Amino acid sequence: MKKIILFIIFIFYILPATAQQDPEYTHYMYNMSVVNPAYATGTPLMMNFGGLYRTQWVGAVGAPKTFTFFGHTALSDKVEVGLSLVSDDIGDGAKKENNFSADFAYVLNLGGKNKLSLGLKAGYSSIQTNFNGFVLQSGNAATDLAFAQDVNVSKPNIGVGAYYFRDNLYVGLSAPTLLKTKHIEERSGINAFGSDEIHTFLTAGYVFQFNDMVKLKPAAMARFVKGAPVSVDITANVLYNDKFEFGVAYRIDDSVSALANINITPSLRVGYAYDYTLSNLGQFTSGTHEIMLLFDLDLLGKGYDKSPRFF
Repeated sequence: MKKIILFIIFIFYILPATAQQDPEYTHYMYNMSVVNPAYATGTPLMMNFGGLYRTQWVGAVGAPKTFTFFGHTALSDKVEVGLSLVSDDIGDGAKKENNFSADFAYVLNLGGKNKLSLGLKAGYSSIQTNFNGFVLQSGNAATDLAFAQDVNVSKPNIGVGAYYFRDNLYVGLSAPTLLKTKHIEERSGINAFGSDEIHTFLTAGYVFQFNDMVKLKPAAMARFVKGAPVSVDITANVLYNDKFEFGVAYRIDDSVSALANINITPSLRVGYAYDYTLSNLGQFTSGTHEIMLLFDLDLLGKGYDKSPRFF
């Protein structure tokens, strides 16, 4: 099927070597395994699974669609392991990227309820492009050497992270991909573009308990990448009766968001977020939708003995 894609979307999102390229998440606080390999719960024999689907900039032709999945468990009070997948599709198949990783975390007890986890992420990235029928505003892509040849490569990658946490607090610092890759190499005198830059994430969250029914759960994430402005998310969620959660978020100079999730069962949580775009791109899109699902498999049947799933 012929792909007619707004060139500005392609340029804005994936081409510049100095732009942010990793997908964004509004539910970042519930997608922590994907961002930080040191993510830990400190709850042995509790298997955590999560999935997130994000369709960004709805209404803009060729806009990104992202799916993430993770599975995670503590093997002991010191060792936690997991798997994570990030699948990103831009331009209705024009560019697809899949990142699969295995995570390992070692948890240090700092005394009391304070713990520090150090993590490693190892896996591979596969990048595929399909410029068949790709139409630029300036003409047929086949006449542009930069789009004349499709890419199909797989390359290894590694990541690192640190994660401090206790029952009602976490602070994390991570770089989930350390090896730079070039999606499209320099050739025929054309400047290289599409290279991955290292993204560094600083995350934090806290749980304020007002009473037995109401908890306030603020969170923040800052993302740093060479050559681009720092991206900062600030979120405030309210949890009612350990079941219903509502919140608002602000991505500085980019969007405002509304979030909600509900514990359908003690082990199953479903959430939704809507982002309203504040930047100039807002005139081309009706916003961004994100759906989240979390499932906990309690192998001992004891449940959590700390704040409800936030970490």
